[in-house]
Amino acid sequence: MNTLAIEPVLPTSEDTQIAKESSRKLAPFAAQPLHTVQVRIAAANTGKDQTIRLPASAFLLLMRILTEMSQGNAVTLMPIHAQLTTQQAAELLGVSRPFLIKELEEKRIPFQMVGTHRRIAYRDLMAYKEMCRANHSRAMDELVHQAQDLKMGYR
Repeated sequence: MNTLAIEPVLPTSEDTQIAKESSRKLAPFAAQPLHTVQVRIAAANTGKDQTIRLPASAFLLLMRILTEMSQGNAVTLMPIHAQLTTQQAAELLGVSRPFLIKELEEKRIPFQMVGTHRRIAYRDLMAYKEMCRANHSRAMDELVHQAQDLKMGYR
């Protein structure tokens, strides 16, 4: 069973335009503190409409989705408790599957075995990604300091 409920959605050019218009109209609401939002939904050409309440967090997530779609980016939703295959995890990190498996075997990323397959918790993968980002940032800072100490023309 696939734990990822929604597959990536690549917006069409019409979707991109609608997302731009929608996010522009919704932006003023996102700029203020909200607890809940009321949204009126009207299904085109049916005459049916309804007003619903959304938690502010869901509204802000909708804004992020629209922003990404307005830029033509594919969007997907993933529950934080999702269990990923090694292929899915490698794709999220932008690395090869063999590299990811090496990281798993060296215990840099927690995983569990489901039968003969490795599964990685999304939150563990994101923690690993943040750790790598922080390590890269520290390494770059160190390189800058070394270049400054060696008077290599960097300030």
